[in-house]
Amino acid sequence: MTLPQGRDFHPHWPLTSGHIQTMLSSSGVRRRLLPRRAYRVLEGAESVMVDGGNGVRLTGSITRQKTQPTSRGLAVLFHGWEGSVDSTYVLQTGSRLLEDGWDIFRLNFRDHGESHGLNEALFHSCRIDEVVNAVGDIAKRWPSPTIALAGFSLGGNFALRVALQAPSKGIVLSYALAVCPIIDPSEGLFSLEESAPWFYQAYFMNKWRRSLRAKQAAFPNVQYFELQELKQDLRGLTEALVLRHTDFGSLEAYLDGYSVAGRTLESLQIPATILTARDDPVIPVDAFEKLELPPNIELDIADHGGHCGFIRGWDMTSFCDDYIAARFNAIAAGQSPVA
Repeated sequence: MTLPQGRDFHPHWPLTSGHIQTMLSSSGVRRRLLPRRAYRVLEGAESVMVDGGNGVRLTGSITRQKTQPTSRGLAVLFHGWEGSVDSTYVLQTGSRLLEDGWDIFRLNFRDHGESHGLNEALFHSCRIDEVVNAVGDIAKRWPSPTIALAGFSLGGNFALRVALQAPSKGIVLSYALAVCPIIDPSEGLFSLEESAPWFYQAYFMNKWRRSLRAKQAAFPNVQYFELQELKQDLRGLTEALVLRHTDFGSLEAYLDGYSVAGRTLESLQIPATILTARDDPVIPVDAFEKLELPPNIELDIADHGGHCGFIRGWDMTSFCDDYIAARFNAIAAGQSPVA
């Protein structure tokens, strides 16, 4: 079985631009142009609550496949920072896998997808335990012999960390795939400030501040931030979050807390794939090239694709859908998903 590779992605101009790929990936224009089949995962979807452990509740959505007598397996999908189960890339990937006979679980992280009122404490990127517990709860409630996990951007970082912990937590995870994951958070944060165009930081900061205002409205008796803190830049507001709402003593310690850089992934026991693009303006490619990985982890760096884009043409469909589906289908068929 020949699996698609990043080198197979050859978009035409102007989609050869990483900036255009990145801006289109979550744009309203893309949502309007996508074919209706990209939203099939919404048909018959059931909204559910899952257990994150220690009283934490997370929301999600389960859609059962109807294309074949038995399901190929359960696909669990993670969105990126300030995304949700209804992000375009999540819906499109879920719909593609649904067509191939997978049951689809789309998970919201804490404070994402209108879930700000469920848990008093704020979301931050080191809350891996509750995501691992949620995946364990999902695996128990919707059991399947094949469970595969895919995540995008920060969700890709979470997917790799869940895969690292799954065996020790008794979660039988078959495979993990991360698209443009955050590898070294300190480099990613600083690149948004120092080398990426200003509008990327503005985009993320607007979404984050809107989310924090929703959190404050949900818990009016809790003061999460001072007004002046909310006016800070990405680094400043992140540092305020760390010092106010985590046990980390410094911004650097917090960023290190969810890093998967260097040799971190050497102990990952299950097969995994990391797909990224050399022209990603959000996550620097250098961090990927410095990774020290075991043979069961595939690192695939495409020349084009931007940040979680990989858009093929003006129908706005993504190369990622076939890429992910091919590897998920391989693991379901008992074959290696790692090329």
